[in-house]
Amino acid sequence: MLLTLLKTRAYLYSLLLLIPSILHAQNNSPDSLLQTASLNKIVEYALVHQPAVKQAQLDEEITHKAIKGKLADWYPQVTFNYNYQRFIDLQKTVFNGTVIPIGVNNTSYAQFTATQTIFNRDVLLASSTASTVKVQAEQNVNRSKIDVVVNVTKAFYDMLTTKQQIKVNEESIVRLQRSLKDAKSRYNSGIADKTDYKRATILLGNAQAALKTSMELLNYKQEILKTLIGYPVNHNLPLQYDTLEMESEIFIDTLQEINYAENIDYKILYTQKELQEANVKYSKWAYIPSLNAFGNYNLNYQNNSFRELYDQRFPYSYVGATLSFPLFQGGKRVMKVQEQKLASERLDLSLTNMENSLMTEYTRALSSYKSNLKNYLTQKENAEFAKEVYDVIELQYRNGVRTYLDVTVAESDLRTTRINYFNALSAVLASKMDVLRALGQINY
Repeated sequence: MLLTLLKTRAYLYSLLLLIPSILHAQNNSPDSLLQTASLNKIVEYALVHQPAVKQAQLDEEITHKAIKGKLADWYPQVTFNYNYQRFIDLQKTVFNGTVIPIGVNNTSYAQFTATQTIFNRDVLLASSTASTVKVQAEQNVNRSKIDVVVNVTKAFYDMLTTKQQIKVNEESIVRLQRSLKDAKSRYNSGIADKTDYKRATILLGNAQAALKTSMELLNYKQEILKTLIGYPVNHNLPLQYDTLEMESEIFIDTLQEINYAENIDYKILYTQKELQEANVKYSKWAYIPSLNAFGNYNLNYQNNSFRELYDQRFPYSYVGATLSFPLFQGGKRVMKVQEQKLASERLDLSLTNMENSLMTEYTRALSSYKSNLKNYLTQKENAEFAKEVYDVIELQYRNGVRTYLDVTVAESDLRTTRINYFNALSAVLASKMDVLRALGQINY
């Protein structure tokens, strides 16, 4: 028995020791951290953890609860009231010259009341618009998701551009260090003057400064991306990407025509128009009477003695209906109907303006995409040419055919064209997202 007790205590003690590590593991679980941060995984992570998406989803749940609360008015409403009252001085009346007290000192009643709405324009509005309001809440969630996807994707490409700039600068530093070593060797051997050595030193220093700038910028952009996806601040985001795969995704059909009904902003505005039409009907319903049925069951207690108050009850009950119809309100109902109709007409104009804005947005996004695509293809070709030129000039310099100035120019061109190439790749992918959003082809 003692041995068993000791084993049990040891087991519980070991569990207590494991609790901190278990909690730590939960805080760093795969659900909260990414092992590999590809674009798809980052987008999926953002849709789950981004606060704006969560808020939109909570708003949708709140809307559903509010709808249920409004529709509950269709059900019977049952209430209970209790009252006790003691008269200090009884009311009196005079009959044939005699003062006669009226009533008793102690009264009490218990009342059960049930009401049933038969027609009421408030609950009728809630019933007729419930499905549309749910659609509107869902559309708001979708718009939040679309905005997150677009912003996260652009931030991802922007971060990759900076990361590639770091890679280009690192490669440039390796080449410049080699060139500096050669220039210094030539200077020490008396083959060349110190101009080449100094120029190589200057270029190397500039490349190292550019590398430091890009690394600091990368840290900043990584924090931006973390904020956009709701990622833990104190953890690294291990990016995973494939440049060839990114290049294969840059092309889209530029001959597509925009369909306004597919755009999320147009959908939301159109839903608002439908709800406004319901408001017009609601204002017209003000001319229709409200009808409610009711029933009461009352238990009355009366006695001059408080101890004997509840010894005998005097029940009574009744049922009935209430028909309420405002006959004249000074033209208020007429003005309200006209007000809602004007608001509906205003939304019609908003829809027309939305169509014009979407066409402008699509045209701008498509023009930007075509321009960036052309620039990307040009920069890609330039980067290939610059690499060939650098390799040839460096070889010629080693053989004494070219000056070191030609090498520095070729090195500068190579670094610039490669950075321009990655910038162009990021720009064309970002502009593609704008085109897809305008077309309404980003759906989550």
